[in-house]
Amino acid sequence: MTQTDVSHALLTSDFYSFQDLLTPDENAHVMEIREFLERDLRPIADDYWDRAEFPVHLIPEVGRLGMLGPVWPETQRFENSALYRGWVALELARVDPGFATFVGVQNGLTMGAIGVGGSPEQRAEWLPPMATGEVIGGFGLTEPLSGSDTARGLRTTAHRTGDTWVLNGAKRWIGNATFADVVVIWARDTADDQVKGFLVRRGTPGFTATKIERKQALRSVQNADILLDGVVVDEADRLPNIHSFKDVAIVLRLTRAEVAWQAVGVAVGAYEATVRYALAREQFGKPIASFQLVQDRLARCLGNITASIAMCVRVSQLQDEDRQHDQHSALAKAHTTSAMRETVALCRETLGGNGIQLDHGVARYMADAEAVFSFEGTHDMNNLIVGRAITGIAAFV
Repeated sequence: MTQTDVSHALLTSDFYSFQDLLTPDENAHVMEIREFLERDLRPIADDYWDRAEFPVHLIPEVGRLGMLGPVWPETQRFENSALYRGWVALELARVDPGFATFVGVQNGLTMGAIGVGGSPEQRAEWLPPMATGEVIGGFGLTEPLSGSDTARGLRTTAHRTGDTWVLNGAKRWIGNATFADVVVIWARDTADDQVKGFLVRRGTPGFTATKIERKQALRSVQNADILLDGVVVDEADRLPNIHSFKDVAIVLRLTRAEVAWQAVGVAVGAYEATVRYALAREQFGKPIASFQLVQDRLARCLGNITASIAMCVRVSQLQDEDRQHDQHSALAKAHTTSAMRETVALCRETLGGNGIQLDHGVARYMADAEAVFSFEGTHDMNNLIVGRAITGIAAFV
């Protein structure tokens, strides 16, 4: 793809042309992904959201396009940067935040856990088929009584007996779990009180996953309550490089930065729909886009998006330089999700009553933004991570 082609491919919301920072290969892959999302996902996204179902038939194409496992040597299709991977998260969320969340769970959390914590044999067994979408994964950390305090408050236990482990406990809000082939379960070792990771395969006795109903955000994401009742896992299915929650935090740090990119994508999706609406909707004999108050809202939205992309770009660059720390990804996640929340509210306000109906392109983003605001660390917890870096004092409790 030539530079001219790339410049024509820039999103209208990419006001400062950040996409130009991608390499030609990365840009070519972004455009292929964007074409797929516009052609195959956008026309059905509202309907699947409304029915609270996931378009599983699109998973093979996600694998074909290389969106799964781009960071690991076993599954990497071409050399790429954290900036590229973040931009892909933006593109996904720009069309469907729920679909972006599926990819994040499969690619960032589950494959990330295996990539960081797995043995060479485990990586060889799981990463390639997960990269093609033949194997679906889930990431079981959050619990019914433990969310922000999982580092200390994890209640699921793992007790070793010979060459097997017995898991007991419960998990909540686990994405993909209703149809996953394997779920990474995080449990506290009863022997040393440290968090360990286990690969629990579909059909293991004592493991049940029940879909969470009546959600009003990310409705297409198949979140589940998981019950672990005497689940027996072989020692060979324990992640050997996970020794404590500090190792789990490595996975979360990498994925938190991409959630910040996802938040930008949510804001972009709502903003683009609002611009289209404002140009087409007439009141008092002319498009509402010609009104000063509407233009002010659009400019505020674009400012939020531009500042958020700039922050995400730098966080991704730090990741590529191996200089990204918890406080960097935490600040990005906290800031971009706050800016996203304000942006989608301004967009809904601009649409008036039509802003609450799926048909006009904003309501889904506004609802989904509430989930993105809370997962991968709440806004408050991420700010406290930054506060600890500023002061040297941990103020979590």
